[in-house]
Amino acid sequence: MAIIQPSISRRSLIKSGVVLAGSQLISAPFIVKSLADEPVKIGMVNPLTGVLSALAQSEVDGAKYAEAEINKKGGILGRQVQLLVEDSANDVGTGVQKTRKLIDRDNVAVILGDVNSGIAYAMSQVTNEKKIFHIVPGGHTDPITGSNCKWNVFRICNTTTMDANAVTPELVKKFGKKWFFITPDYAYGHTLQDAFIKALKKAGGTYEGDMLPINSTDFSATLIKAKAFKPNVLLNNMGGLTQINCMKQFTQFGMQKEMALGGALFELESIKGCPPDAQAGWWAMEWWWNQPNVPEVVKFVSDFRAATKKTPSARDWFGYVAMHTVRLASDKAKSLDGPKMAKALEDLELPPDVALQPGKVRYRAGDHELMPNIFVGEVHPAKSSPDDVFNAETLVHGEQAAGSVEETGCKMVEPA
Repeated sequence: MAIIQPSISRRSLIKSGVVLAGSQLISAPFIVKSLADEPVKIGMVNPLTGVLSALAQSEVDGAKYAEAEINKKGGILGRQVQLLVEDSANDVGTGVQKTRKLIDRDNVAVILGDVNSGIAYAMSQVTNEKKIFHIVPGGHTDPITGSNCKWNVFRICNTTTMDANAVTPELVKKFGKKWFFITPDYAYGHTLQDAFIKALKKAGGTYEGDMLPINSTDFSATLIKAKAFKPNVLLNNMGGLTQINCMKQFTQFGMQKEMALGGALFELESIKGCPPDAQAGWWAMEWWWNQPNVPEVVKFVSDFRAATKKTPSARDWFGYVAMHTVRLASDKAKSLDGPKMAKALEDLELPPDVALQPGKVRYRAGDHELMPNIFVGEVHPAKSSPDDVFNAETLVHGEQAAGSVEETGCKMVEPA
C-alpha cells in the first residue's frame, strides 16, 4: 500500500478528481529504458557440434574477442554489443531454425554464419526475406556471392574459385598436372572441385577422384583408388575432423612417399590435429598469423594470445573481422538498418588493424566479396612453436584470384 503524506487527505484527493488507481500515481514512477541502454544484438549461427566444430569454435572465439574490444571502446553507435551464439549442429534445417529464432525472438540486428556453405546459403534466404544484414565469415561455396548473391549478404572468406586459382599454379609448377581429388559431397566440395578442374584443364592437366560424405571416417577404398591412379598430387579437399582422418590414413598407407599433397585449405586447427608426417603439402591459407613485417599483425597476435591463450587462426580472424565489419558499416551508415548498412559497406576498405595484412582489403561492391591476400605456401611439422607449421611463400591478391564480377555470375538486385 502506498504511503500518503499526512498533509494531504484521501478525501481531498478524491474531491480534486484524482483517482488513485492501485496507488500508482504516488508510488515510484515507471522507468522506461532508452534505446541507448539496449545492447546491439548480433546473432551467430555455427556448427559447434560435428566434424566442423573446431573451425566453428575459432570463428566464435574471434568474434567474442572483437566483441570485448568493441565494447571497451564504446560499442556500436554508442551502445554495447551482445553476441548471441547458436549451434547449427552442421544441419541445414537446424541452422535455418536458429536463424529465425535469433531474428524473431531475440531481435538481433545482424546475423553471422555459417561455416557449412549449404547452411550459410539457406540462412541467406531467411535473412534476405527479413531484410537483415548478414555476414558469412567462413562458408566458401561460390554462389553465395556469385549466381545467388543478395544485397544483404557479404562474405569474408574466399570463394572456392579464389582459393583454387591461387594455389593451382604452384601445384602444377612444383609437382605436375596429374591430380586425384578427395572431395566432400556438399555445396563447398562441389564448387571447389569444379574450380580446381577448370584451373587444371587450363594448364593442360588430367584428373580422377571421389566425392565422399562430409562425415566420412574410412578412406581406404578411395586411397587405394588414388594409389592405382598414380597422381602427381593428391588434393585433400575434406574439412575439419574428416580431413584430419583422411590425412592420418594417407600417411598410414605410406602414400606420402609416392605423391605430393595439396589443396585449397589445410587450416591451423586441422594441421595441429595431424601427426607430423601428415603435416605436409602446398596449400592456400586465407590469413596467417606470422607476418613479422606487419606491425598491426604482431600486436594483434600478441594481444589475442594474452586474452585467449591461443594463437589466432584464419577462422579466428574471420570472426574478428565479422564483428568489426558490423561496427564499420553501422558507423558509416549511422544506422543498423540492413539496406543502409549494406550500401555503406560496398567498396569499404578495412583499416589496417582489422585487415591485418599488407595492401588494400575491401568489400567489392559488385558481389560483396572481401578481397584480401591469399597466402600460398608449404605446411611442415612444427618448428619454433606448435603453431609454426606453415611457410607463406607467395601472396596472391584476392582481385587477381577472383576474376571479374561478371565472371562470378552475380547480378545484384537492390532491396524493394
